[in-house]
Amino acid sequence: MKVGVLFSGGKDSAFAAYLAKKEGHELACLISIFSKNDYSYMFHTPSISKVEKQAEVMEIPLIKFQTKGEKELELQDLKKAVLEAKEKFNIDAIITGAVASVYQASRVQKICEELELKVINPLWQVNQIELLEDLIKNDFEVIITGIAAYPLDERWLGRKIDQKFIEETKELQKKYGINPVGEGGEFESFVLNCPLFKKRLKIKDQEITGEKNSFRMELELL
Repeated sequence: MKVGVLFSGGKDSAFAAYLAKKEGHELACLISIFSKNDYSYMFHTPSISKVEKQAEVMEIPLIKFQTKGEKELELQDLKKAVLEAKEKFNIDAIITGAVASVYQASRVQKICEELELKVINPLWQVNQIELLEDLIKNDFEVIITGIAAYPLDERWLGRKIDQKFIEETKELQKKYGINPVGEGGEFESFVLNCPLFKKRLKIKDQEITGEKNSFRMELELL
């Protein structure tokens, strides 16, 4: 099918797109929502503007849509963006990177039903540790760009998802109930390279803001 990808620039949406392509779907466009609310219920926000660079190296058209990020109302903006993708690229389905969030998955499902589109969730209910390991096996270079849970702190920003990261998140899950893939908003990520990219993205600089156990990093790319 021709599909549009709900794309945040993070590991889950990028890996879902990769799996969809492997299954034979045509990635017709990426759909990214730029929320003015850093604490959006639906949308990833750290370094969200850098999805433009990712779309360039993927050579896939990008639909961008702004939202104020108000709970539930932001869903109307998502619906407008998905409708634009349907009308502009004649897509049959939407790909999401949802892993375990019923809140997000159910709302995307409702929007797509209203627009007569199918929803494909390649990562839904997968084993979360295996998901992290699959990222490494499939040559995904992913860094952490936001954290929002105790005992995570500023030192986690910029860390790559590697085997050491996986082992530490296992311990954090046991001790503090941290979700291994950050599905509860514990952390956000950004993909610097993966098999969908024609070339690796490089970081020129970064700006870090936050305090205590809530930090975010805005990237500047070359």
